[in-house]
Amino acid sequence: MTVHKSQQRHTHVKQLLGKMDPEVAASFTYKQRKALDKVINTRGWNNHKIDFRPTLAFPFLPWSFYIVFLGGVNKRSLNSTERFTAAMVFVTALTIVGMMVLGLVFVILYLLKSWLGIDLFPNESLGIWDQFKDLFK
Repeated sequence: MTVHKSQQRHTHVKQLLGKMDPEVAASFTYKQRKALDKVINTRGWNNHKIDFRPTLAFPFLPWSFYIVFLGGVNKRSLNSTERFTAAMVFVTALTIVGMMVLGLVFVILYLLKSWLGIDLFPNESLGIWDQFKDLFK
């Protein structure tokens, strides 16, 4: 059973009005309901620079799942929980990037040491220099 777009649009308005006080919901005119329908179904307020919404449907399950990944400039104020989460994500990202840069610096220093022929531990090698030389043969 498929739901037509117009029926789906009216469903959104009905859901919105259902969450209101019944007297307030009943006070909306036809013109006001159409305006609500237009505003709800206009995605202009919902534009994001990154908008990735894949759906995962498994054949052996009766439901499908969706994942939403949005990105863009945040125009709303954050509550204390969101600020804390944002700070933790920033610190985590900074730590991961820092560790990657530090690892890259160590590999470059190791390659430079090997290129100069400096042997800190006799008869011990990580083999990175040999693999690096093999790339250019």
